[in-house]
Amino acid sequence: MVKVSKEDYPLYTKRPELIRSLTGKSLNEITLDGVLSGEVVNRDGRMSPYTLEMQAQVAEDAGRRLVASNFRRAAELCIVPDEKVMAIYEALRPNRCTAAEMEAIASDLEDNYQAKLNAALVREAAQAYAERGFLRIE
Repeated sequence: MVKVSKEDYPLYTKRPELIRSLTGKSLNEITLDGVLSGEVVNRDGRMSPYTLEMQAQVAEDAGRRLVASNFRRAAELCIVPDEKVMAIYEALRPNRCTAAEMEAIASDLEDNYQAKLNAALVREAAQAYAERGFLRIE
């Protein structure tokens, strides 16, 4: 992993050679001609965990610790299917889940996607919801 700093921001213009899509394509491989020919597909436009980690490093170097944490959670979610991310989003709304259901979501993220930061966030949300009466009662 290449280390970057706030001086490298924005990566798109200052370090474009480092940016890769989720499928491994570089920025110069993602073109309108490629889209029109079918050579570039929808998934090619998604950021990779590697790119998001570099964005986290830039944020951290700039003193934006919470933004860096958000980039790292986003990096974990890159491999989680979109449908699952949307289902989790819906489940995290107040009074949608029981404590057990929230723990099942956290365990799934941790065990099946190695998304430890996101699992911790779901567990933290479950605790906050319990304290505020926002968990669904079975």
